[in-house]
Amino acid sequence: MAISPYLRDLRTKAGQQLLMLPSVSGLVFNEDDILLVRRADNGCWSLPAGAVEPGEQPADAVIREVEEETGVQVVVQSIAGVALYPRIYPNGDTCQYMNVWFRCRPAGGHARVNDDEALAVRWFSVRALPEMEPTAKLRIDTTLANPEGAWFARPGEQHDALTMSGSS
Repeated sequence: MAISPYLRDLRTKAGQQLLMLPSVSGLVFNEDDILLVRRADNGCWSLPAGAVEPGEQPADAVIREVEEETGVQVVVQSIAGVALYPRIYPNGDTCQYMNVWFRCRPAGGHARVNDDEALAVRWFSVRALPEMEPTAKLRIDTTLANPEGAWFARPGEQHDALTMSGSS
């Protein structure tokens, strides 16, 4: 997996203990299709996503992450949602991501595996999505249900996809 020097250094110092990290996800819509990646670390379909680098604005990070993982250049249209969710990686590393997901549209490039974080990259109809990570499904569902505004977990709301048992 490609990991930034900043995150590699942070993980080296922290070991496998919990890290809280800012992250972004891109919901790239091409009419009724959405761009998904099959993750190399767990084999699940998900959204192009990654950590925000120090000094990087989240909208810049999502543009970078989508292109790095899929070869597709995007234009950010809006913030679609924000939530905190945990992840335990196969190697035992634990993180809590503060994820901001963005609605995007393609602006160039061709969908392809573009780095070692993805096994496959493909457009899917939003009406025929593959089985995927619960957090990715929640981000897609909330974005489709709230086309004009950002979704967020309201105070006191619980969502299984945002818990240790619901995340992959």
